[in-house]
Amino acid sequence: MLDKRNSVVAITAAILAFSASGGAFAGDRYGNFMVRVEGRVVDPDSSADVFAAGVLQPTFDADISTAVVPTLTLTYFFTPNIALELLCCAAKFEAEGRKAINGVDLGDFWSIPPALTLQYHFDHWGGFKPYIGAGIHYMYFFNEGRSDFVAPLNGARLKLDDALGFTVQAGVDIEIANGWYLNADIKKTWIDTDASWEGTPVTAEVDIDPWIYTVGIGYRFNLEDIFGRRTAEYVPLK
Repeated sequence: MLDKRNSVVAITAAILAFSASGGAFAGDRYGNFMVRVEGRVVDPDSSADVFAAGVLQPTFDADISTAVVPTLTLTYFFTPNIALELLCCAAKFEAEGRKAINGVDLGDFWSIPPALTLQYHFDHWGGFKPYIGAGIHYMYFFNEGRSDFVAPLNGARLKLDDALGFTVQAGVDIEIANGWYLNADIKKTWIDTDASWEGTPVTAEVDIDPWIYTVGIGYRFNLEDIFGRRTAEYVPLK
């Protein structure tokens, strides 16, 4: 976690340095690119159907912990209203039993959950810019841990299948000055995965379905200021 936080600090420092350098990388409220550094709460609305040798165990359930992580989003504006956003982060979660297996540690895991959303930005209120979006959310799971030494799991390692889901979002960018924005965003994702425990007959169909709450700071500029302009005259997005 420390390494990820250091990375976010480094990214923020780089943006500040570029901003301070002046015209070569000047902030622009009508720029075609925005970088945001954020703090994010990932709150799974989780549940599970648990099976033993293929037989549903109705008295078993599972829950996934909430995670607080630093994140980075990259947004490209095709027009002042239409944009494409890429979100990425890495987070660690805990899986825990519920109902008859309440409190049993089912294993922890890491996930990299990139999300790609197509957005519509409302651009009629000056520096107050709300937006909505929808897209896909992929979850890559890795470094899964072991369960408690409780029958029938007996310390088995958790395995999760990668998953693809659907996400919607709503948020707002509030202009501070010179291309800098404060941001608040909420996402709801519907996604499920299959779980198993190595060497045991136990499997589960898990609904993760997280709510994702975000606050952060963004910097908007023109990519042409970095990579150069293709034409002699640049027409801003406004």
